[in-house]
Amino acid sequence: MSNAWSWFVIVLVVLNIAGCVVLLWWTGKRGPHDPKPEDTSHYWDGDITEYNKPMPRWWINMFYLTIVFAIGYLVLYPGFGNFAGTKGWTSANQVQADSAVVLRAREADNRIFADKTVEQLSANTVALEVGRSIFINNCTTCHGSAAKGAVGFPDLTDTSWQWGSTADEILSSIQNGRTAAMPAWEDVVGGASGVSELVSYVKSFSSGKPAGTDAAKSNFETLCVACHGETGKGNPMLGAPDLTDSYWLYGNSDKAIAQSIAKGRNGAMPSHLELLGDTRSKLVAAFVYSMQSQSTATPVKESAPK
Repeated sequence: MSNAWSWFVIVLVVLNIAGCVVLLWWTGKRGPHDPKPEDTSHYWDGDITEYNKPMPRWWINMFYLTIVFAIGYLVLYPGFGNFAGTKGWTSANQVQADSAVVLRAREADNRIFADKTVEQLSANTVALEVGRSIFINNCTTCHGSAAKGAVGFPDLTDTSWQWGSTADEILSSIQNGRTAAMPAWEDVVGGASGVSELVSYVKSFSSGKPAGTDAAKSNFETLCVACHGETGKGNPMLGAPDLTDSYWLYGNSDKAIAQSIAKGRNGAMPSHLELLGDTRSKLVAAFVYSMQSQSTATPVKESAPK
């Protein structure tokens, strides 16, 4: 909040509190020349009289107490402009504290899985069901309920993995997150024509025999080999995708590939360790890993966690 808005809030709060005090004092007093409560001269139906009696003193005092409470609250908690309160409370810290309590409770519920590896969990039917539930609640927004992904969000059911598909690599992606960085090369490769030539050259990798203009080949060897390799197979250590298969995260049309080369891409997988905890993130990793061909273990039935 800017200082101007802070002072606006402070002045508004002070005026409201002061206004309440003045209003209570003004309406609660009676002057020596005020008419008696019974002397309002308002009558209906002959015997119904309107009185003008002030509120009882105890009732007025209760209103004053609420004002004192409001002042005390503003001293202890945020609400007075940029003043954070003497207790240092914030809604963000409260959410983190509450989340930590819930996370500890969930970790306790899943403690029977805590000492198992991702590979072991991927062979356990109960663990997979729990992992699937966690996946649906936390991952479907990006990857979809069937884990098929979307444009810019990887399909978790195929064999194409930018960051690797081993159990440890999947767990690392979930717990620590991933940040991809594809630079923009349009100006470097010679503008739109250079991008177009490089698109054709990159797409030819899928045939096993890269072909294109000398300029495109030179640009690829100069700019792209460091991440994608000489043969275009990519590098899971860097998150550089394989250019020789049929899977393209952002689409395989000339326009989509040109956009990637010209403007770059900055995909981000957020870290989920703090949100899920160690055991629950391993359960999600096991569920995802179970969809890969590496998982060949026979499921072992166990009782559900208590």
